[in-house]
Amino acid sequence: MDINTLRGLATVFVMIAFIGVSIWAYSKKRKPDFDEAANLPFADDD
Repeated sequence: MDINTLRGLATVFVMIAFIGVSIWAYSKKRKPDFDEAANLPFADDD
């Protein structure tokens, strides 16, 4: 196994991780949590 093979595997791993995070972030199941977090600056602390 040379350095180029290792670099290729690292590239594939990072690409799979990016796709996984993108699917997680844009899933409909996470939307209510993200909407709540987006409205936190407008929450009143009274």
